[in-house]
Amino acid sequence: MADYLLYVLGAFVLIQLCYYLFFFTRLAFYSKNSNYGGSALGITVLVCAWNEKENLQELIPLLDAQEYPEFEVILLDDRSDDGSEEYIRENINNWKNIRYIRINDQFDHVTPKKYALTVGMKQANFPVALMTDADCRPTSVHWIAAMASHVSDERDIVLGYSPYEKERGLLNWFIRCETFYTAVQYLSFSLAGITYMGVGRNILYKRSVFFENKGFYTHRKVYGGDDDLFLNEVSTSRNTTISIDPESFVYSKPKTTWSAWYRQKQRHMSVSTHYRLRNKLLLALLSGAHVGVWTAGIVTLMYGLLQHDVLLLQMLGIIYGIRWSVQLLLLLIINSKLGRTVEWASFLFMDLAFYIYYLVFGMITLTRRKPRTTWN
Repeated sequence: MADYLLYVLGAFVLIQLCYYLFFFTRLAFYSKNSNYGGSALGITVLVCAWNEKENLQELIPLLDAQEYPEFEVILLDDRSDDGSEEYIRENINNWKNIRYIRINDQFDHVTPKKYALTVGMKQANFPVALMTDADCRPTSVHWIAAMASHVSDERDIVLGYSPYEKERGLLNWFIRCETFYTAVQYLSFSLAGITYMGVGRNILYKRSVFFENKGFYTHRKVYGGDDDLFLNEVSTSRNTTISIDPESFVYSKPKTTWSAWYRQKQRHMSVSTHYRLRNKLLLALLSGAHVGVWTAGIVTLMYGLLQHDVLLLQMLGIIYGIRWSVQLLLLLIINSKLGRTVEWASFLFMDLAFYIYYLVFGMITLTRRKPRTTWN
């Protein structure tokens, strides 16, 4: 029995280490910096907003003040009734680079945000589109320049990083941990030539890519997915790159209640079911190995204590010691590259939290009904 438990535990640990050493090391040792003078392409920044007046009051001045030779910002106001339209029309002459498009229509054949983004793509004056959300805040006046510097003849898509702002409380801590670990995955996978998602809060791609692939047509009725489902279709090992320059980061405001966060996760889960089979299998194996490591470890620990098997407990400690050493080393390096948005001392607690998270949402996935969602 003891040997069997160690074999099972070792297999799950080996799977995790393969991901860390084959995928995550690529991000840990990635060192390409932005060259702010390397791109002369005109950029159109697209911002979709639905009843986001307070956020727009903070965001618009930050976007208008960006230091880049040639750019515009298109605000796509999707039927807002909170005073957003009045605020923008009253102040638009005070901004140099802001354009405003009011969207009054809604259609059954396409979700509102995807329709708004499509309108923006068609109305844009420049060949490259950079997307963010109304509740986001660029960290630098060089945000556009930092993202645009990675575009080339071969590189049509640039994946950025968008962490959440730090606040007090367990929910905020977990949101920041999950956002960090999700970024570790999608950025590392992209460096390995397997791009499966980006975040709509900070993503750039050439408009030609959008139109050559008929935009969001194949998933036009799916709420969400304007970032990850689109990338699942159009990204290749050659046309996509990443930016981890701190000046390219865009911070976002996190959910403040568990219920709001849960609704957001429901939308993300419903979108992920449409991923390519390869990507679903890779992600399922990674999360499944995480659950397997902790489950097998707990069972092994209990068996060793009940049987007073000192050797088994020593082997358990060695296996976990190797796993945690590799994991902590790589996550510490990556965390330093991604702005240290997670406290290093909490990585072990994060590891346990993800085990609980994967178990809970795994059960929800098996039993849930299709959720009702909205684009924001």
